[in-house]
Amino acid sequence: MLSINPRMLPRLDELEADLLARRQRAIDEGWRGEVEGLDLTLRFLRSKHAQAHRAAATWTVDLGMPTRPRPGR
Repeated sequence: MLSINPRMLPRLDELEADLLARRQRAIDEGWRGEVEGLDLTLRFLRSKHAQAHRAAATWTVDLGMPTRPRPGR
């Protein structure tokens, strides 16, 4: 599964705006198949957008680098 970096949220917003404009043009031109394809793409994009928001809201913990004791100590 492709994970979206939360820093890419502005780019996802740009992509959504572009898809919505393309969808409106497809509606105006009567391209039903194109509208269905764009709707599907928008659904996936919005799912990734929500996933990125959830990832941004989760906390990460730095556990550090594990070390092994030196022999003879």
